[in-house]
Amino acid sequence: MKDRYIYPAIFDYAEDGISVEFPDLPGCLTCGDTDEEALHNAKEAMALHLYGMEQDGDPIPAPTPVSKLRTEENQAVVLVEVWMPPFRDEMEDRAVKKTLTIPKWLNDLAEEHKVNFSHVLQDALKRYLGVERRKAE
Repeated sequence: MKDRYIYPAIFDYAEDGISVEFPDLPGCLTCGDTDEEALHNAKEAMALHLYGMEQDGDPIPAPTPVSKLRTEENQAVVLVEVWMPPFRDEMEDRAVKKTLTIPKWLNDLAEEHKVNFSHVLQDALKRYLGVERRKAE
């Protein structure tokens, strides 16, 4: 697993905006109205796609050299770079919705006291597991 990836993207310019695809990452598609927005969205889409591949244990392909790519008149090849450590951290720290069951009387009492269920559950799980924060990998 690498921390830095650089892949060529094909920016396809049309009247309604810019569509972006990655020849080496099938299914990794995005778009934007401006070059800046398309590049920002391309970085985000590529990081998410690669993160998914890493999590699934899929092999990550080598990027195609730019010199081997052929484009149409309305297209441009853009190298997109992502630095994965902060993206991985963000994905690991994202909120996950959980459904749970508690007795009605306990729920009523907690609501009466304006309990923040998410914070209480997080605090209780941390205490139960003997951790304060996520361990760095």
